[in-house]
Order: sequence, then C-alpha cells, then structure tokens
Amino acid sequence: LSSGINAEYGQKKEEFNTHFLLSDQVHAVAKVPPTEKVFLWLGANTMLEYSIDEAVALLTKNLNTAVVNAGQLDEDLEYLSNQITTMEVNMARVYNWDFKRRKAAAEQK
Repeated sequence: LSSGINAEYGQKKEEFNTHFLLSDQVHAVAKVPPTEKVFLWLGANTMLEYSIDEAVALLTKNLNTAVVNAGQLDEDLEYLSNQITTMEVNMARVYNWDFKRRKAAAEQK
C-alpha cells in the first residue's frame, strides 16, 4: 500500500486524475494537484488532515487490523457452523428417541 502510494504519487509531484465515491453508485473523476497533505474520512462526521506518510501509516495499520479481524471472524464462523451441525444431529437423535418411545408406548396399549 505505502509503496504504491509513494511510487504513484510521492515521486511524480504532479497533478493526476482519480475516481472517488460521492454516494452509493455515484462516482466522480477529479484532478488532484500536488500536495503534502491528505484528508481522511474517519466516520462519525470526522475528517482529519494527515501528511502523506502519516496517512499511509494509518491506512496500513487499519488494513493489517482488518486482515487479522477477518481471519478471526472466519474462525468464529467455522466454530458456529460446527456447533449448528452438532445441534442438528442432537435434535435428530432426540426426535428419533421420542419417536421410538411413543411407538413402544402405542404398541403396549
């Protein structure tokens, strides 16, 4: 990420075109002049100004955190899937046990 930004923008120091999201399904094209600062939208109506190096560091940290969280979520989903399978098997066993019990009770009458 940082090497891409630095290679793409940091070396040239000239105006470039980019696409950005205005709203869902609406994109715009803009010419970005050379600058040493960028603004990052952090959410909750918060936008902060960062130097390019600080922004790259923050975005890299956020990307690494997201990758770790995605891995943890995959593990959690796998665990839940195993638990659901175990529950379904146990429900089937209880149903079969009850069916056999009712059948035996009906035969005794």
